[in-house]
Amino acid sequence: MSDELPELPDGAFAKQDEGDDLAFYAPRRLVTHIDEGAVAALTARYRSLLPEGGRVLDLMSSWVSHLPDDRRYAELVGHGMNAGELAANPRLDRWFVQNLNRDPALPLADGAFDAALCCVGAQYLQQPVSVFVEVRRVLVPNAPFIVSFSNRCFPTKAVAIWRSLDTAGHAALVRLYLERAGFGQVAVEVLADGRSGDPLVAVIGRA
Repeated sequence: MSDELPELPDGAFAKQDEGDDLAFYAPRRLVTHIDEGAVAALTARYRSLLPEGGRVLDLMSSWVSHLPDDRRYAELVGHGMNAGELAANPRLDRWFVQNLNRDPALPLADGAFDAALCCVGAQYLQQPVSVFVEVRRVLVPNAPFIVSFSNRCFPTKAVAIWRSLDTAGHAALVRLYLERAGFGQVAVEVLADGRSGDPLVAVIGRA
């Protein structure tokens, strides 16, 4: 049973591969985990939601952040599990590597950001509420936290409850994470329906 979400079954956040996450993500994977249509839909949503000139946290990032090329932000801070991938991301102003499953506390100041992103990463979190509480702490009031996901994952590293659910279940689970962490105005948006490519769903909460 999860201490964060006691209503969930025992083993909800277990993984098939309980080995060291940093070792698993050590090889650089300079690939995108969603197709071009899903990327375009996500970029369009970022364009409408992220404040131009704002400070943005890209949680569980990689070598690409899917931000609109025609927008500039005061600062983009990336977090991830692979230093080489983060160093290859041209949009990041600075970045840090941290295993959030071992230490969910972000080394960032309160109210340091105007928006936060988490693209195709929520399925790997074993302490999701603790991580999301930290995200809320580093956001200014009413700032958006955009959590997006598709139907792809590394199955051995995704938590058990994620593997057991369909897309609607994933959306309900992420909504639960956000609400339990204190986010408000939580909304689920289907950005790509999957009929002609990868599906993509965003669950958006406000700090």
